[in-house]
Amino acid sequence: MGPVDKAMEVLSALTETGAPHRLADLARRTGLTKPTVHRLLRGLAASGFAEPGEGGSYRAGPRLLGLAAAALESGPGLRLIRPVLAELRTRTGLLAHYAVRDGTAAVCLEASEPAREYALELRPGSRAPLLLSAPGLAILAALPPADTEPAFAAQEEAGHHLPVPAATLREEIAAAAERGYALDDQYEQEDRRALASAVTDAEGRVVGAVALTGLVFTLDRAGVELYGPMVRAAARSVSAGPGPGGRARLTVAHGGARSGDR
Repeated sequence: MGPVDKAMEVLSALTETGAPHRLADLARRTGLTKPTVHRLLRGLAASGFAEPGEGGSYRAGPRLLGLAAAALESGPGLRLIRPVLAELRTRTGLLAHYAVRDGTAAVCLEASEPAREYALELRPGSRAPLLLSAPGLAILAALPPADTEPAFAAQEEAGHHLPVPAATLREEIAAAAERGYALDDQYEQEDRRALASAVTDAEGRVVGAVALTGLVFTLDRAGVELYGPMVRAAARSVSAGPGPGGRARLTVAHGGARSGDR
């Protein structure tokens, strides 16, 4: 990697959950040597992109946080998605969120969490394996079948073990393409289920996915059948663009996916 690539890897590691991060942890996550990470951190701290913590640890600096906040706030897509997530949260009582693809991961860009006893923490920047998350599976399901296999190949090349058989994930991707939403049935975390549907741009290209997440007893099988079409309709309302008054057009489709409704 070149110096810019190395700096970007360190910045990405700084934003992961668990800050402040120790030098050894940052070196392990980036695959860089400790002296290299330490040198980059000193330069990033001098420009405000990193901030020293106790015991030689580091966290994301104010300049990095400011840039991230400005980018999220100015994104036209998120301005449409936020009210849709808020409505999904209100209607279902579940955690509504929006994620995009980054290589073999799905990255959360926005989350709308209900105030309830069993809160689920999901913050912008959180990452989940593409093949084990509802947003990731929904994104893959919206792509041509030939474009999904590289995700499996990349997972194998990275040496990451899949706790779910690849055949099961391929079946879910195919089923999601048929019904219009994907189901993460405790693939990554045993106590959670999630639903997601892909969002496309004006040219029909997949740009992300709208999702709902709940604990298994708050999102049971009946809930999956009820909320799946709602997630699908929410994703399509964002894909369709703003309606009258500049708001996304959120209409709930009941029952299964219909021909011409995909």
